Amino acid sequence: MTLNDELDNIFQRRDRDNMQPTIDALLPYYAAHPENARVLYEIGGAYDTAGQEDIALGFYEKALAAGLEGDLLRRCYVQYGSTLRNVGAYERSLEVFKAARASFPDSPALGAFEAITLHAAGRPNGSIALLLELLAKFVCSSDIERYKPAINGNAAYIRALEGEH
Repeated sequence: MTLNDELDNIFQRRDRDNMQPTIDALLPYYAAHPENARVLYEIGGAYDTAGQEDIALGFYEKALAAGLEGDLLRRCYVQYGSTLRNVGAYERSLEVFKAARASFPDSPALGAFEAITLHAAGRPNGSIALLLELLAKFVCSSDIERYKPAINGNAAYIRALEGEH
């Protein structure tokens, strides 16, 4: 069984309401593979889900430095940016989401979590504008298509209000 298979098995058995067994199962992998990007990311996520954000942040940062790629990188950005928001580091969270969205422009999840951070940071106009932009870009329906120019126009108008406070 590969390391990835073993990590997958640990997460298939996790209980989001009691993450300590998952953390305990991951710690030996961390000891054996302290530089493995996925191990770092997964243990960070386990601590994060357990409500231990300060510990999670360190693991997310190590995972990013270790070279996460692809979908794991995108997921780490979502979780890292959200955790920064949860600890009140709004500007850092927004920096992470800006970089992440540049790398993954087709990820509506990154945009949605960035909008949550904008709202938490007291920037509701930016949050609403971003959500409207995501709606226009990612929701495919004839109803949205018909009104896409109006939705985008309103998003631009609301975004312009962001600087007025």
